[in-house]
Amino acid sequence: MLLALRFQPEAAARPLDQVVADGTLRVAVYGDNAPFSDAGTGKARGIDADLAQAIADRLKVKLDLRVVDAGENVDGDLRLNLWRGDLAGTPLADLMLHVPTDRQLALRNEQVFFTAPYVEQEIAFAYRKDALEGFDRLDDIGDRTVALEGTSAADLMLLTAQGGRFRPNLKHYKSFEEAATAYLAGEAPILAGTRAAIEAALFAAKAPKDDNPIATIPSTGLVKTRWEIGGAVRTDSRDLAYAVGDAITALNADGGLKAICETYGVTYTPPKGY
Repeated sequence: MLLALRFQPEAAARPLDQVVADGTLRVAVYGDNAPFSDAGTGKARGIDADLAQAIADRLKVKLDLRVVDAGENVDGDLRLNLWRGDLAGTPLADLMLHVPTDRQLALRNEQVFFTAPYVEQEIAFAYRKDALEGFDRLDDIGDRTVALEGTSAADLMLLTAQGGRFRPNLKHYKSFEEAATAYLAGEAPILAGTRAAIEAALFAAKAPKDDNPIATIPSTGLVKTRWEIGGAVRTDSRDLAYAVGDAITALNADGGLKAICETYGVTYTPPKGY
């Protein structure tokens, strides 16, 4: 009973009318997810942080940006930030960004409602042109080293591709940032990750695009190589989700989303249907 009381009104996520009446939109973004959100300098910056501000501006409310840690899985992140909360009764976020648009995830989480997706992600490879003439298929890896973040989507793809053929080629790092730093330092001729992360890393390092082409390889395995990213709200805040979707549609139409992505050197890839 005592625990149940902790999650009562003060912790509840809010529908659109309450957000507007309060004049503040509480948005949760991940704290270590460059180029989408990165709080390494103390204040979160990145595509998701800028998008959160743009959505708040469209709704004519102030932004209360919450930087949260990624848990063991997305299900737990949704539970902690949108509908159950923590034992301290911390006010929940009204909206959480960077949530995969996935039917099975939605079916497992009836307590939340998903917004329209706002960007498409895909696994990609950067390679040093002085080490490879081209990169059209995974076989082009040959005996070359691939720098990548351990336990990432790119890692899982390469670990399972062609019966594990490329496992000896993989050089794992604790984060994508470390993998990118190693690639840029010449420690590996190939860098694997999401296209957005690779583009942002090359942009930040001012690495010449002609010397570091980016390739995408269709996968026939079980690992998704392309997926859509959107947001989520509590299930009883669907009107807020629709308002967020309208804001995203408007930002796509007037070039706002593209401009936000370009700020970080990322090519905006709209989800299907836009």
